[in-house]
Amino acid sequence: MSAEHMALVGAPLAEVVRNLRVESLGLATPCSEYDVRGLVNHLLFWGPSLEGAGRKESVPPPAAGEGEVDLVGEGWASALGEQVGRTVAVWSRGSAWEGVTWMGGPDEMPAAVVGGMVVAELVVHGWDLARATGQVVEWDAGLVGFLYEQVSMTAQQGREMGVYGAEVVVSSSASTVDRVLGLTGRDPGWTARL
Repeated sequence: MSAEHMALVGAPLAEVVRNLRVESLGLATPCSEYDVRGLVNHLLFWGPSLEGAGRKESVPPPAAGEGEVDLVGEGWASALGEQVGRTVAVWSRGSAWEGVTWMGGPDEMPAAVVGGMVVAELVVHGWDLARATGQVVEWDAGLVGFLYEQVSMTAQQGREMGVYGAEVVVSSSASTVDRVLGLTGRDPGWTARL
C-alpha cells in the first residue's frame, strides 16, 4: 500500500510548488531552520538522493555541505517541480519499497523505511511551504494515517539526529495532520507573516 500512498503526495505538493513566487523566498517557514529559499534549496539539494533511493541507487548529495550550495538559481521553481515529480514517480512504484536501498550514503537501509522518510519529507515540507506562503494544502486521509504511523516510529530518532525539533504537544482531539506536525516539532497553529 505504501506506493499508493506516495502517489497521493504528488498533486497537492505540485500545486504548492506551482504557487511559489520569487517574492516569497525570504519568508519565514514553520521549519525554523529555513526560510522559503532555504527550504527550496534543501529540497533541491537532497532531491536527487531521495529519487536515487527509489531506484536502488546511492546518489550522494553535492560534495559541499547544504549550507554552502545555492541551488535556487534561474528556473528554481520549475526545477523543484520537476525534481518533486521524479521523486514521487519513482517511489510510486511498488518495487521501490522492496528490499534495501541507500539514502545517499554507503549504508544499506530497508527500502520501506527510506520510503516512509521520503513521504514525511515531502508532505511535511510541503505543509511548511504552503503555510509560509499563505496556501492551504490538503492531504488524503489514508496518506496522513500512513504518515502518522511512520513518523511515530521514527520521531525520537529524528530528534536525536536533528531532523525534527522538540515535540510540540497537541490536543488529544487534534487531527491526524496536526499530530504528525507536532511529532515533527511544528506548531500546527503557525501562521505566515505575509
